[in-house]
Amino acid sequence: MSEEGESAGTELRADCARCFGLCCVAPAFAASADFALDKPAGQPCRNLGTDFGCAIHAELRERGFPGCAVFDCFGAGQRVAQVTYGGRDWRDEPRTARQMFDVFAVMRPVHELLWYLTEALWLSPPAELRGRLAAALDETERLASGDPEALLALDVDAHRATVNGLLSQTAELARARGGAGTDLRGAMLIGRDLRRTTLRGANLRGAMLVGADLRGVDLTRADVTGADLRGADVRGSDLSGALFLHRSQVDAARGDLRTRLPGRISRPVHWSHLPLAPARAARRR
Repeated sequence: MSEEGESAGTELRADCARCFGLCCVAPAFAASADFALDKPAGQPCRNLGTDFGCAIHAELRERGFPGCAVFDCFGAGQRVAQVTYGGRDWRDEPRTARQMFDVFAVMRPVHELLWYLTEALWLSPPAELRGRLAAALDETERLASGDPEALLALDVDAHRATVNGLLSQTAELARARGGAGTDLRGAMLIGRDLRRTTLRGANLRGAMLVGADLRGVDLTRADVTGADLRGADVRGSDLSGALFLHRSQVDAARGDLRTRLPGRISRPVHWSHLPLAPARAARRR
């Protein structure tokens, strides 16, 4: 299995060169800290080039589009473009545009589930649970392989609920191996100073950690599924053993050269422009 994670040959990270700029057209943007403009759903972003590339890709953060910089479709874009629609783009066949955008909105969460299931299997769960995870992975891949009509008829929420139960069970078992920590599921921790909070083995599923101070914190075996780390200060922190940590979460946070990451996640380039955390924070455990 590759560093990025693959399921049955399915790529689970965005390959923009093989997409039709679907994330730049299909969703709506609201002018905010994440996006510099309002954009209605189905309307191309003004920065989308004729080659379906972003004209300001190298300057997204500087130009007010950090939301674009951290977005990852988990490979759904190129699958819709190259597999579901066989390489026929929405500009050449405008009559398919609306359907293609709607299919992308379904495929993206399905590919996200594929990524999470693949990660869960890497955690070496017990045999019975591993079998259920593998079966769910196969079923999710089957659903992703459907034609546009089948995808649009898919009840994504129902399938997600089934998969999330397995993922939660997997994470609980992984957390318990070294002693489960604090349960902070869905906690509102925006801007909180958590440097003296023990988060090793914590349950942080869906926690709001926007702008939180996590300098020097050990997040080993902490379940960060869906945790919002936008602007969180993770300089000097240990994220190398965090459960279900995705690169988009890392890209959204603020780290430095002392921040420890899983081997499958490369250090974001923009981190090199941030100051190092104080040495005492990096040593605190």
